[in-house]
Amino acid sequence: MSDLVAKIGGSVGAFPQAEWDALAGGNPFVSHAFLTALEDSGSVGPGTGWQSAPIVIEDHGGHLRAALPAYLKGHSQGEYVFDHAWADAYERAGGQYYPKLQIAAPFTPATGPRLLLSDESLARPLLSAAEQLCAQNHFSSAHATFIEAGQVDLFERAGWMTRRDIQYHWRNRGYEDFDGFLGELASRKRRALRKERAAAQAEVRIERLRGDAIRPEHWDAFWIFYQDTGARKWGSPYLTREAFDLFSERMGDALLLILAFDGDEPIAGALNFIGPEALYGRYWGCTRDVRFLHFELCYYQAIDAAIELGLARVEAGAQGGHKLARGYEPVETVSAHWIADPGFSAAVEDFLERERQGVAVEKMHLEELTPFRKG
Repeated sequence: MSDLVAKIGGSVGAFPQAEWDALAGGNPFVSHAFLTALEDSGSVGPGTGWQSAPIVIEDHGGHLRAALPAYLKGHSQGEYVFDHAWADAYERAGGQYYPKLQIAAPFTPATGPRLLLSDESLARPLLSAAEQLCAQNHFSSAHATFIEAGQVDLFERAGWMTRRDIQYHWRNRGYEDFDGFLGELASRKRRALRKERAAAQAEVRIERLRGDAIRPEHWDAFWIFYQDTGARKWGSPYLTREAFDLFSERMGDALLLILAFDGDEPIAGALNFIGPEALYGRYWGCTRDVRFLHFELCYYQAIDAAIELGLARVEAGAQGGHKLARGYEPVETVSAHWIADPGFSAAVEDFLERERQGVAVEKMHLEELTPFRKG
């Protein structure tokens, strides 16, 4: 590997799209189109606390062999793996937690590759480059969030600490339609889901739109929905209006927008991204409350779409124990962490060991509460 060199870039857009996407494996959230849409729309960059700093390995011809979608972070917002307590503890002890290095798809609690590799042997050099960047610039730490299961071992072998959490994913067990899924539920749960769907669908007309069928007026409506939800959850939305136009322009059929109409007026919407194996629910909002409409647009319509598209699962985003009663099952998600200060690293590892045990027990308990027929 003497002919390979590691370097840091100022943006994902500085690298060739074809070479980047050849490493990304089809996951929409580490694709060149998604990451550059965030950059070009101003959703990441100056003033956001997210500064693009992709780390790559190139061969002697300047071609990409490996890459990390990485960001210099001045805060811990938009990550969905909460380290605020770590930051507080480190700074009370006299340290400086920020800036830190975040390896992630910004604002996106969806699993995927974080090491974009042409060869697995490049994982360790790539992570070493991230560690060296932190050490040379006196960054406290590096963090990789929502790592796909097949890459967790690569981080652990490099000595990174792992952290577990729980999300709720729906699994497609070869269903032909929604009724096939309902058939696996206990009868009381099956009746409850049918009742919710009927109540929501009686109030609105629902359309599922992809690619060119999503027109500017649809994005205008969805922007209003997104701003309302963002203001309530985070104080201000993470994405700019232009980001949605760029997603539409660059990602096309990888987008599924589900809208609910009262007559001709859109009153609610849910935006999903389509990957090779999964449908990823990302953003939702409404201008009028309709009973059970959130469940219909975000969960049941997503299941319908996943079955129709032949996808293996639906990832419906972070948190939300209410997903459990609607056929979404508890799944462990994993993040990995490297901390420069040995003493602080040891303290965090002790915390993580206890936290992992708690998460494992919680997952076992939640599995007993799924609505599927027992036995």
